[in-house]
Amino acid sequence: MIDRLNPNQKGALLMLGSMAFFTFNDTLVKLVGATVPLWQIVTIRGIMASLLLLVLARAMGALRFDFGRRDWALVLARCATEMAVTYFFLSALLQMPLANITAVLQMLPLTVTLCAALFLGETVGWRRSLAIALGFVGMLLIVRPGGADFGPATIYALIAVALLTVRDLVTRQMSPAVPSLTVTFLSAFAVLLFGLGLGLGESWQPVGGREWLWLCGTAVLILLAYLCAVMTIRVGDVSAVAPLRYTGLVWALLLGWVVFGEFPSGLTLLGAGLVVAAGLFTLLRERQVAENT
Repeated sequence: MIDRLNPNQKGALLMLGSMAFFTFNDTLVKLVGATVPLWQIVTIRGIMASLLLLVLARAMGALRFDFGRRDWALVLARCATEMAVTYFFLSALLQMPLANITAVLQMLPLTVTLCAALFLGETVGWRRSLAIALGFVGMLLIVRPGGADFGPATIYALIAVALLTVRDLVTRQMSPAVPSLTVTFLSAFAVLLFGLGLGLGESWQPVGGREWLWLCGTAVLILLAYLCAVMTIRVGDVSAVAPLRYTGLVWALLLGWVVFGEFPSGLTLLGAGLVVAAGLFTLLRERQVAENT
């Protein structure tokens, strides 16, 4: 049955899978974080993810380190950014409602487009500029600066978006000679080292059997999520399947409600709707521009 699907249909299924895996991973991390310190979560998941990625990359012949000095500098910059993203994102995730932080992260395509125009010289017309502005209005409705729920966790989430933007822009500058799995493995290993660094001077807290099961689940889910994301780019037309990345917000709403009893306010839903609408318009407009050039 899968063989009968065209490349874009396969890409769509992979994108749907990637978003589901990412959101289920976040849910398990949030559950584990209720009893396990952040540095232990990062360290344990980092060990498991690094080992799984190492085995997979070697099996696929995608573990190579013979790329140039410029690419090495970019890979190391990406690893450093990934470490910072891990700290700020997980710190926010453990304190914010799942749907809220997921909605904030939906700003990423807009911030990447904006920064690509500002720093990489890419052309962005007035329509996409207006959509980006609309997306930022939506983000303000979600985080509501000065509101009762605006605190360090919200600031951490915004910092995570900024760092993810830098990470994606750095990744776009790498040459095609750098294998995606090698970059993912090095990033996971860097995060593992970062977790060990966070734990310096800390005492190891006992981890229960249920928490170990959840942590194993996070390692497998994050690996599947990254694999699906990479395969999506290689199988389908990115502009055709990219809008499906917003299904992650649907999963976050559902899991936040079922698992944690959370449901966002009307303003948060309105803001999330504006962000998603702006992101979808930007993606569709980018495809139109690409087809006309």
